[in-house]
Amino acid sequence: MAERKRISTGDLWESVVGYSRAIRVGSVIEVAGTTAVKDGEVVAKGDPYGQTRFILEKITGALEEAGGKMEDVVRTRIFVTNITHWQQVGKAHGEFFRDIRPASTMVEVSSLVNPDMLVEIELTAIIDL
Repeated sequence: MAERKRISTGDLWESVVGYSRAIRVGSVIEVAGTTAVKDGEVVAKGDPYGQTRFILEKITGALEEAGGKMEDVVRTRIFVTNITHWQQVGKAHGEFFRDIRPASTMVEVSSLVNPDMLVEIELTAIIDL
């Protein structure tokens, strides 16, 4: 079996809930649902575009730590608390993935852990070995 590499952002909830920001097994990197939180505070409150950019920047760092890059992303899953924000969220997503064009899904959910969180993103990347 391939070695499992765990990537942590040091967030308190990772150890409490029992998850990693990302896991790499062989050539596959899975990034956990990521929200716009820094130092325990929601970033860009009320701004779905700003939250999406922050999340994708955070994910970029986790991918790089796992040995990948955004060009390796094959799937994104986007959860929004208000589907009418799809254009703002999609605009930020496009700024990162316009040329990469991974398979992507965006769905509305009833809520996230904190009511100020408007967007959560998870993704899969496959690294060419």
